[in-house]
Amino acid sequence: MRVLFASTSGSGHFHPLVPLIDACTARGDDVLVVAPPGLEAALAAREQPYRIGAEPPGDELTRVMTRVLELPPDDGVSLMTREVFGRLRIAAMLPALEAACREWRPDLVLHEAYEFASVVAAERQGIPHARVAVSAARFARSTDTLLRPVLEPYGPGIVERLRASPYLTRLPASLDPSPYAVTHRYHETPEPGALPDWWGGAEEPLVYLTLGTEAGAVPTAGGLYRAALEAVSGLPVRVLLTAGHGTDLPGLGPIPPHVHVEPWVPQADVLGSASLVVCHGGSGTAFGALAAGVPLVCVPLFADQPVNARLVTEAGAGLAVTPTGGPADHAAVLGADDISRIRSAAELVLKEPSYRARAARLADEMRATATCGELIDTLDPRS
Repeated sequence: MRVLFASTSGSGHFHPLVPLIDACTARGDDVLVVAPPGLEAALAAREQPYRIGAEPPGDELTRVMTRVLELPPDDGVSLMTREVFGRLRIAAMLPALEAACREWRPDLVLHEAYEFASVVAAERQGIPHARVAVSAARFARSTDTLLRPVLEPYGPGIVERLRASPYLTRLPASLDPSPYAVTHRYHETPEPGALPDWWGGAEEPLVYLTLGTEAGAVPTAGGLYRAALEAVSGLPVRVLLTAGHGTDLPGLGPIPPHVHVEPWVPQADVLGSASLVVCHGGSGTAFGALAAGVPLVCVPLFADQPVNARLVTEAGAGLAVTPTGGPADHAAVLGADDISRIRSAAELVLKEPSYRARAARLADEMRATATCGELIDTLDPRS
């Protein structure tokens, strides 16, 4: 089978495709990945062939993103969906994806949930397509309603066909019921490695502190990390902080001896040893933690993070600490009250075993779903 994978920029959008790319490769399928220039370095480090499309005009993208960051969170998400993932990125990526579909003739197109140019290209060539979730279904459904003005010009009924296409998600039904008629649930099978002993033989519980792969690039990242470190630094724990490659690590200030800081560590390695994850509720971190049976304290800032934090708390697998100003934009700053609340939440989740027990039950439910290879077998249009 020939499978074309399509992604927008950003690790949180590309990483959910990786286990499916690997599963196709293991099956002996021919794989082609089409993505914007921002992912070229990641694709060049892998073995699969790829093609690079285009980015939207820089000045126009900057104008839209400036407006996004000035708006309240929900309005910012709406504008981002319509203008960035919709109008601008469809126009930029469509030539490369149409050429790939026309020349390479895939049997199936798998796209992450916010890459829509591949849907247009697949529809025009009569190629089956399916979308890979990067967030909770309830969040995806809320943004679906924004797509009609940007997708309908590419073909009548395309929004309905997108919604009717297979929806592939790692989340279990009890946590995230799906509104999509054709929903396939699956799980990854990571092989955690051992963490280095950065704490000199200490055996206190390990708290994993992260704001994901993108937050380190925002101007206030240093302040966010310092506040989060202050929240957990007084606890009787070991702390691993992954700050991202864009963060000024020396700018974090003095690091307590029981805290170790790295730009990046394989998530599976950390989650194999962690007792608690403190994060902003990004999908990759939150759902990875649940798949490993690790409870969370979520501090939601923007995008889908408030929805993810609610899912975690509703499931009893952790707590949410919404900043005192509410879920904020990228300029969010955590105040003294927020720091105290994060510390109290972390203490409670570490102390009360029910949080870990409920996270473990979700992990069991996730492991009962199809493997990535079994999922690809199901989607193979030749079978």
